Amino acid sequence: MDVVQGPGQRRSIKAMNEQLLMDHVRAGGQLSRAELAELTGLSKPTVSSALSTLMDAGLVRVCGHRVGVPGPSAKLYEFAPDAAHVLALDVGHRYLRGAVCDLTGQPLARGEVKAPTGGSRAAIRELMKLSTKLGQMAKVARSAISQTVIGTPGIFDADNDSIRLAGVLSGWGHPAVMLELRAEFGQNVMFENDVNAAALAEQALGHGRGVDNFAFVSVGTGIGMGLILDGKLHRGAHRVAGEIGFLPLDNEDSTDERDARRRGRLEASASAAGVVRAARRAGMTGVITAERVFVAASKGDPRAEAVVATEAMMVAKAICSVVAVADPELVVIGGGIGRASGFADRVKADLAQISPVTPDLRVSALGEGAVVDGCLAAGVVRAWSNVARF
Repeated sequence: MDVVQGPGQRRSIKAMNEQLLMDHVRAGGQLSRAELAELTGLSKPTVSSALSTLMDAGLVRVCGHRVGVPGPSAKLYEFAPDAAHVLALDVGHRYLRGAVCDLTGQPLARGEVKAPTGGSRAAIRELMKLSTKLGQMAKVARSAISQTVIGTPGIFDADNDSIRLAGVLSGWGHPAVMLELRAEFGQNVMFENDVNAAALAEQALGHGRGVDNFAFVSVGTGIGMGLILDGKLHRGAHRVAGEIGFLPLDNEDSTDERDARRRGRLEASASAAGVVRAARRAGMTGVITAERVFVAASKGDPRAEAVVATEAMMVAKAICSVVAVADPELVVIGGGIGRASGFADRVKADLAQISPVTPDLRVSALGEGAVVDGCLAAGVVRAWSNVARF
């Protein structure tokens, strides 16, 4: 009995053939039509038709000819990574960072500027200046940016088109901010929690490569977690998975009640501001920063040592909570405090005393660019889905 294919089924098969061909071109470098037919099992006419579609979409280009073989020289085809570009921006309390990449995900330009003090409007102006500079450095026109990803503290509330729980970023949660960002960057802009973005970077580039279940915990200006379960970022029903700053863990020497209501008890106690408060109450004087407290502890100052010890135990308790619920194979710790010399060892020792199991605990090696790298990774996935609608 003959099987009659309807138009929808024919389009589906055509798209599958084009996707199969695209996968081989991306992975295989420079390939001829005959080589693609052999690799895919498709007929040469089908390969030719698919190549034509992919070239029209700008995803594949002719890159030369095969020489040194019998018969006419065959055209060679390769992936065209400049078919789309991604702009990634990290909105932090102290710095604004950004990068531009093509569809390979490799950055073509990176940059950073100090975050302004004038609230969200001033930040958006600086983001625009930074994005213009990055485009010039990468030689990529704004019209060639097919996806923008902005990493920010807090949670994107799609129902109200706003950022909730933005913490230390003044005015960032107002809906007008989203309208202004879309007006400046276009409708193809998506928002990602900064710690979730860093977790995606660890998955793509760091200790999380090849690990199906791991947590990235950032301790610095704020406290947060990105959780990868079964190879995918876990967001939860209300997208608040990872907001461990709201765990009811605190230290009476470092908690500010008003700050705790706004940012969560753990974050108010164990963030950089909490470390500074605890150091003052311990008797340290002068200009105090979290960095100075850790340096003083490394030099044997008993007041600073006590503050750092308490900080390590609070972080260990937070990780213990995650272990008890999600049982990750690996925990990667980052952020300015998380990467401080010797801090992870203290946390690991404390964790071993209170946790039912002790996961592998490592310090992130990705540095300050992790949020941008994660935004690039997320943006490439989205950009690829946009351009690969054959």
